[in-house]
Amino acid sequence: MNAIITGAASGIGSACAAALAHAAQLRGEKANLLLVDFAEDKLLEVTRQLRDSGFNAISLAGDMGIMDFASHIANHAKEVFGGVDVLVSNAGVLMTATLTEMTLDDYERMFTINTRTTWLLAKACYPMLKVSAGSVIATASISASQPTPPHGSYSASKAALVMLMKQMAHEWGPDGIRCNCVSPGMIHTGMTDKVYSDPVARADRARQIPLRRVGVPEDIANVVAFLASSQAGYITGVDLAVDGGVQTSLMPTLRQNSVPR
Repeated sequence: MNAIITGAASGIGSACAAALAHAAQLRGEKANLLLVDFAEDKLLEVTRQLRDSGFNAISLAGDMGIMDFASHIANHAKEVFGGVDVLVSNAGVLMTATLTEMTLDDYERMFTINTRTTWLLAKACYPMLKVSAGSVIATASISASQPTPPHGSYSASKAALVMLMKQMAHEWGPDGIRCNCVSPGMIHTGMTDKVYSDPVARADRARQIPLRRVGVPEDIANVVAFLASSQAGYITGVDLAVDGGVQTSLMPTLRQNSVPR
């Protein structure tokens, strides 16, 4: 299995790399992993850890916002691995600013990283994915279906990503390429550490989740590994929420907080 994972230096991305490698190992396959991120030092450490565990992992540092970087990633994967079976487009950014406060640069940066790069990278990998009848998995968010203040265009960028993947699934399905989204809920990653490293805030968030715990990157990575496998061979065009049931909580919460009449 030849896989590309973006945003692989930490959190969900590094967990996806490990999950894909171990899943391939259980199937008796060799996993070749191309790990991509702009945080070079952290990326090299994740790559080293995977190599120490016996997996074939290489790193490629760069900014997904650079227009030509996607084609560079695809060309590198072709040169080193000979093809691509799995593309995990996980790189994303989150900025704190309301719509009235955020700048045009911030707006465009979120759409560039959270939406456009998935299209550019998948498009660059398309010829190889067609040969392998491969799988594209993008990390969206439950924010794609719910406004998320105070993060400006974040929800809009993730909603666009979900629709992009549905379009991709429709257009590329005849080529045998499966395209799906995973939408995390409340997950403790480096991006959310400021919130969840506070025990009080973490406990408060957990009480809002039906499963009563904040998720960890492995919760998402295990689903990504499943979607990349032949066990999910008839699944495409899906946005799969992995949120501990939090999206089921709106009406119960409203009822609990309602004023009796």
